Amino acid sequence: MGLLIKGGEIVTADGRSYSDIYVENETVSDIGRDLQIPIGTEVIDATGKLIFPGFIDPHVHIHLPFMATFAKDTHATASKAGLIGGTTTFIEMCCPSRNDDALEGYRIWKQKAEGNSACDYAFHMAVTRYDANAEAQLREIVRDGTASFKVFLAYKNFFGVTDEELFHILKLAAELGVITTAHCENAELVGQLQQLLLAEGKTGPEWHEPSRPEAVEAEGTSRFATFLEQTGAAGYVVHLSCAPAMRAAVEAKLRGVRLYVESVLPHFLLDKTYAERAGVEGMKHVMSPPLRDKRNQSVLWGALEAGLIDTVGTDHCPFDTEQKLLGAEAFTQIPNGIPGIEDRVNLMYTYGVKRGMLNIHRFVDALSTRPAKLFGLFPRKGTIAAGSDADLVVYDTEYRGTISAATQHTNNDYNGFEDFAIEGRPSVVTVRGKVQARDGVFVGEPGRGRMLRREPQYGAREVAHGG
Repeated sequence: MGLLIKGGEIVTADGRSYSDIYVENETVSDIGRDLQIPIGTEVIDATGKLIFPGFIDPHVHIHLPFMATFAKDTHATASKAGLIGGTTTFIEMCCPSRNDDALEGYRIWKQKAEGNSACDYAFHMAVTRYDANAEAQLREIVRDGTASFKVFLAYKNFFGVTDEELFHILKLAAELGVITTAHCENAELVGQLQQLLLAEGKTGPEWHEPSRPEAVEAEGTSRFATFLEQTGAAGYVVHLSCAPAMRAAVEAKLRGVRLYVESVLPHFLLDKTYAERAGVEGMKHVMSPPLRDKRNQSVLWGALEAGLIDTVGTDHCPFDTEQKLLGAEAFTQIPNGIPGIEDRVNLMYTYGVKRGMLNIHRFVDALSTRPAKLFGLFPRKGTIAAGSDADLVVYDTEYRGTISAATQHTNNDYNGFEDFAIEGRPSVVTVRGKVQARDGVFVGEPGRGRMLRREPQYGAREVAHGG
């Protein structure tokens, strides 16, 4: 049976119109007014509402072994929470540690998601060690349809890679035509600063940010860009948090480096005072890069509006209160992460679009279209067009509510955005034409999600070496 969404205003990255949408066989079949539809078609009245393409979160952690524990969500809970918030596709970081077998890790992550996710998904493959065996495995993983890598310039001896390994990873990425995402810090500086602070008796969560200052993130961003420039690879900085790192990224863009930038929800709305709260309240807001001085937020909003920040993700990574207390004696033991997959769309709409900080088309671009384009999902995802997957968000701009852990669907006992007001939320969310959420409730098919295969799209650039 087909589906007709009628009476709403379609808003995409490049336009808006009052048109009806007819869906058949999981894709958008026709767009227009007064469409001729078969008898028995399900009809959704979207009068007075906006219709967005399904939103894509390009950076989530669901299954994640980290700091002697595991992130709390499952693919079932995280995908339902995402759908309720308007996210119809996520890209998960597959992160085996340096001591794990890469291919076995990839298979574990796939098995965790398959048959359990209610929305569609893909992976970034973390490269945490580079040798001949890892190279062969990465080639196999790319053939399987995972066309992006992830490197950590942090978490030394666990996720982190050396500069030598980074060079070879990026050379392989350029050869294979895949994009490499990067956590940009300086692992050695972070480690030394952590030791120094702990030796001085500075153990609370308020010292997490000084152990990973803005200059360290800027250096990592600049270094990553230099390696991209010298290898001909394409790169994507994840969770950029501050003005100095933004300057480093812009300088690289201006000299022609293929570098794209993501910032994540917490850095637009939260600042370091949240992590400076006493005890576990501060621990709840420990993430890396850390929450920054509030002065950075206007820089991020301006860069997002200008398109210098390409995408907005979440770095969704829920650890509950008990897990956060693992770091009661030392901030270095606090599991890093803040949940956000359920709240990204509503908060960015409320504090971006509604507050005049973000054009509505740039909002759709950053949260849907550009992630789809950068990671090989467009035009299947990220737009509303004939032939595209019918991932649609009917958005109620009149809704008013407040974010609370008491009503969230993420599997966690706190919400980092507790008591934030929202002005708007999804009324109906579809995944390939199937209604999966209505008015804050999951109503769909739990295991409907499928893994999305992606083809490499970033050919190597010629690099001129020598003086």
